[in-house]
Amino acid sequence: MESENNQLTLCGVIDSAPVMDHEVFGEHFYRMDLRVPRLSGTQDVLPVTVSERLMNSQIVPGVRVAIQGQLRSYNKVLGGAGRLLLTAFAQRLLAPDEDENPNMIHLTGAICKPPAFRTTPFGREISDLMLAVNRAFGKSDYIPCIAWGRTARYASQLRVGDHLEVQGRFQSREYQKQMPDGAVMNRMAYEVSISRLSRVSDLPLPAQPLAERENALQ
Repeated sequence: MESENNQLTLCGVIDSAPVMDHEVFGEHFYRMDLRVPRLSGTQDVLPVTVSERLMNSQIVPGVRVAIQGQLRSYNKVLGGAGRLLLTAFAQRLLAPDEDENPNMIHLTGAICKPPAFRTTPFGREISDLMLAVNRAFGKSDYIPCIAWGRTARYASQLRVGDHLEVQGRFQSREYQKQMPDGAVMNRMAYEVSISRLSRVSDLPLPAQPLAERENALQ
């Protein structure tokens, strides 16, 4: 099943009231933020998309909820430029379980651009990957992933078209971007932080170019 390529479970506290985001074939989809704890004690604030069919009176700020679904990508024009955005697409709402890992993702897909390896000023090794993950109806999601240390060194040797199985967590990361006029803006990035990575038998990349596949969430 294609859904096995992309499995996401999140458990956290609703951080913002759901707002209408878009409509597909008469079905309304709402966006909200979910505050999900890490083992370190910090928290990720993650975008979640929920169909009106799953909405109920308990989907309000401050309520703890668990979702199962997929990590989806879509392209949106912001400030005159297209940006690839991620959202946790809820397919089921569950009762929270204190014993479960609050943030788990499992992806299977193909590398669609060369990995970027770098070392931080503190000597930490990092590799950035872009994973193309197939879903139904000929669509694909393009998921930025980040690997660390020994896994980063391994990932840096991978090539476009290599087929990978990835486990980790969906995370938020704040960063600063310098604008052409010299101003510095605080921005939020969303990505998958890899805890386990393995290479499996290669599969073909999606037929259409990346730019054509970064269409609106459906």
